[in-house]
Amino acid sequence: MTSFLLQHYDWIKAFHVIAVISWIAGMLYLPRLYVYHANADRGSELSETLKIMERKLLRLIINPAMIVTWIFGLSLIAANPTMLNGGWLHVKLTCVILLQIFHAFLSRWRKAFLRDENTHTSGFFRKVNEIPAVLMVVIVIMVIVKPF
Repeated sequence: MTSFLLQHYDWIKAFHVIAVISWIAGMLYLPRLYVYHANADRGSELSETLKIMERKLLRLIINPAMIVTWIFGLSLIAANPTMLNGGWLHVKLTCVILLQIFHAFLSRWRKAFLRDENTHTSGFFRKVNEIPAVLMVVIVIMVIVKPF
């Protein structure tokens, strides 16, 4: 198995990066939809349209991209376990776990919108929209610069 992973390492890395880009893009866009949804009247046509958009974004883009990110990311580590010796990878993995937790909150908030039970303001969603961006910056710096 390790020889297969090493033989296809560049392809695995490419698909990992593509999945990460898709996951982050969705996680940046979904809270933006929540900003609009928080301002929409419950039961309105806009609210119902946003429910559909949020569900499709989460189920068709964000969730699959997250799964593929983890599969290819763990495959990269399996192919080259010496990466675990670098502190940069531990920081990166911590940020990825934080992204995973944020992903869970996005799912919970979508369910609240679906039931017309959202209690957060549009301002709240504007603020939390920065979380994946900050985590992305740290992850990219860790992977490219490897400061430790």
